[in-house]
Amino acid sequence: MVFLSGFLDQITKPSDIKKLSLENLLELAVEIRDLLTLTVSKNGGHLAPNLGVVELTIALHSVFDSPRDKIVWDVGHQSYVHKLLTGRREKFSTLRCYQGLSGFPCKNESPHDVFQTGHSSTSISAALGLAKARDLKGEKQHVVAVIGDGALTGGIALEALNHAGHTKTNLIVVLNDNEMSISKNVGGMASYLSNIRSDPTYSRIKEDVELLMRKIPAIGDTVYKSVGRIKDTLKYLLVPGMLFEELGLTYLGPIDGHNISLIRQVFLSARKLKGPVLIHLLTKKGKGYEVAENNPNKFHGIGPFDIKTGNPTAKKESPSYTDVFGKTIVDLAEKDERIIGITAAMSSGTGLDKFSERFPSRFFDVGIAEQHALTFSAGLAEEGFRPVVAVYSSFLQRGYDQIVHDISIQKLPVLLAIDRAGIVGEDGETHQGSFDFSYLRHIPNMVVMAPKDERELQNMIYTALQYDGPAAIRYPRGSGLGVSLESHFEKIEIGSSEIIEKGSDLIIFAIGTTVELAEKALKELKSLGINATLVNSRFVKPLDEHLIISLVQQHRKVITIEENALQGGFGSAVLELLQSKDIYNIQMRRLGIPDKYIEHGPRNLLLEKYGINVPTLVNEALDLVKTRTLKINPGRR
Repeated sequence: MVFLSGFLDQITKPSDIKKLSLENLLELAVEIRDLLTLTVSKNGGHLAPNLGVVELTIALHSVFDSPRDKIVWDVGHQSYVHKLLTGRREKFSTLRCYQGLSGFPCKNESPHDVFQTGHSSTSISAALGLAKARDLKGEKQHVVAVIGDGALTGGIALEALNHAGHTKTNLIVVLNDNEMSISKNVGGMASYLSNIRSDPTYSRIKEDVELLMRKIPAIGDTVYKSVGRIKDTLKYLLVPGMLFEELGLTYLGPIDGHNISLIRQVFLSARKLKGPVLIHLLTKKGKGYEVAENNPNKFHGIGPFDIKTGNPTAKKESPSYTDVFGKTIVDLAEKDERIIGITAAMSSGTGLDKFSERFPSRFFDVGIAEQHALTFSAGLAEEGFRPVVAVYSSFLQRGYDQIVHDISIQKLPVLLAIDRAGIVGEDGETHQGSFDFSYLRHIPNMVVMAPKDERELQNMIYTALQYDGPAAIRYPRGSGLGVSLESHFEKIEIGSSEIIEKGSDLIIFAIGTTVELAEKALKELKSLGINATLVNSRFVKPLDEHLIISLVQQHRKVITIEENALQGGFGSAVLELLQSKDIYNIQMRRLGIPDKYIEHGPRNLLLEKYGINVPTLVNEALDLVKTRTLKINPGRR
């Protein structure tokens, strides 16, 4: 680590960068990398992507005038350097901490964050909208979209490029090409960019192609006009970035993305060009921190770690739900050749990396393309395979129509393995898995499950892969409860609940992660003389209708608790069931995520704040039975 020399301390706003010499900017880059590494080693976060965009970001702010000129960061986890240079240096130690700086662009933090981005491939669309709005208002500022090569595999990015070329609006797209998304990039776009990287021709040679044709003896202009197809073929072979040119963008590059002087020159030139421009920068993910350079995948997003070794500082806990999912899928696939693993550029993040190593011919990484992943899986299922699409809850939202139109209508046996469900913590609003119960349970033919622990997750996977229709299993981020795992699996009857304990005073319907805290609440209630029935509901759809109705008719005092939005969630499903059976004379409380986007912060703190905890459940139960005899702290609600 290099001690800060003080240039970063002089930056309180982007215009301060313009006062520094090139030599000063190079030293500034070193300071920024040191602070990035130090902060992320303590707080966790996205280190490698930010180390790779240090020079790029410095050059951006030394040429453009934010916030008058608008910069849109794709995904946004590469915006840490941007935050440092736009007046948030003094608060940078609070990055990803509760009530501190967000790990993504946040409009409430700064006017320099002109558009909030947390999911991939959206920046060009948003920037094009900002650019057209500028034109309609008769304004003149520049609009810049910064997008990674991994994000360019997303369909919306290509749609936006196509539209940008059609509109001919002034727009600058900066392609940060580090050959990585979270996992190694795959697909045709990755191959195309790889070919450009390896091409020694950095200058434009379109005119040379035409000149060559015109110099052919005795042919001249007449024949030249008749061989346009040959000319176009030669351009595709010889001109880097021709795909972007054909879409209507001026292509500049590829450029060394760590050469501040060169990047600044290109940015200054791009400002003068008319129409959309794509600037192709080659960067190294993890640049400047050798451990991250050698392990860019590991350091894409990481918890606190030791700077010298790069090893995590957190103690090893029980296997995560992700680990259990990955191991279970491999075990089942050993015996069933129909099982296919599919991910959208998240093989390690979803636990499919072991599957990819064991069954490479049955594993597919489709790039950042959740919509394609789902319809692709539908095609496989149609032909008798059992595809498993492993995806984060917030990312699955991107493929809603494909779930409805391509999977569920045809009742195809696709398993959606939904990781990071519920409160995920420090990644904040764009990544909380708050809505999957709500956006899945109303879809016909869909089965929706949530395990109480990792052993039940194993059995649910086993059950889903035997079900002749679409199924979804949602499970949380982080470690399991530490229950024993077994090599044999048990089939769960679709729609069946589990009574954990019987009581006479009220009934608690819990599901997924909330079962454990409900069990703890039962012990406290017993000490207060309250005996409750606790049900591990297991299924949001189909509900265990017979059991729910019979128990509600016995107790008439009901609590539901879930780690999902209350609107349209599990509790709503129970209410709808009771209304459909004309069961009205009951007292009911629903606990879950309120009608708001949940901020970033430690998972346990957020669960307490929003009342998904033992004290709140105990107090609600006491209130229902009208024997509140003890004040219990309900958390920070």
